[in-house]
Amino acid sequence: MTIWERIAEAIAALRAGESLSVVFEKLRTPPERTVAFTIAVIALGAKMAKADGLVTRNEVAAFREVFHIPRNEEENTARLFNLARQDVAGFEDYARRIAGMFESADGTLCDLMEGLFHIAVADGSYHQQEDDYLQRVARIFGLSDRQFRSLRTRFVPDAEPDPYDVLGVEPGDSLEDIRKSWRQLVRESHPDRMMARGVPEEAVKLAEKRLIAINRAWETISEGGA
Repeated sequence: MTIWERIAEAIAALRAGESLSVVFEKLRTPPERTVAFTIAVIALGAKMAKADGLVTRNEVAAFREVFHIPRNEEENTARLFNLARQDVAGFEDYARRIAGMFESADGTLCDLMEGLFHIAVADGSYHQQEDDYLQRVARIFGLSDRQFRSLRTRFVPDAEPDPYDVLGVEPGDSLEDIRKSWRQLVRESHPDRMMARGVPEEAVKLAEKRLIAINRAWETISEGGA
């Protein structure tokens, strides 16, 4: 059974009245975690679309860059998007249930936030409403303010990247400690590790932008540019 067939099953369960928490409970372990990750991006992306009041073609295209949707599954994906967008439950409820599925320490929730940032900036602008939305989701996910700033500086064009924020370190840390953080971040961005966390193969390519930022931050600090 393909990931999109599993997603179709989940949508059918939701439409039949099964709660989101019950559906997610069935998707806690691999390979179902990949399905849960995809549903989470669709659902939270739909909720985020309401933050700035409209869904643009660029945002839809951005989602397609992260997830390759077979033509015969486009209808199911649209159903899930509309179901999440119209659901009376607030996005906080969605975020809490998703956060309960993944340990914040394993990196999956950061991966998910990257997908949301990718969609948010796809229309060429980053609205204050979107920033407020993403900050609230990040807090529910247990991400620190520094982690959120690191994500924002990598995706928002006019955000000035702080190399220390990017690496999650302090300016007063030793160069050796900063090097350890850099190496750990590089390891966590390896495709095999990401897929083991339940990140769909298509979404792994977002890590390319992450690696560029991580390596650039290390170069800036190690060469005394920060």
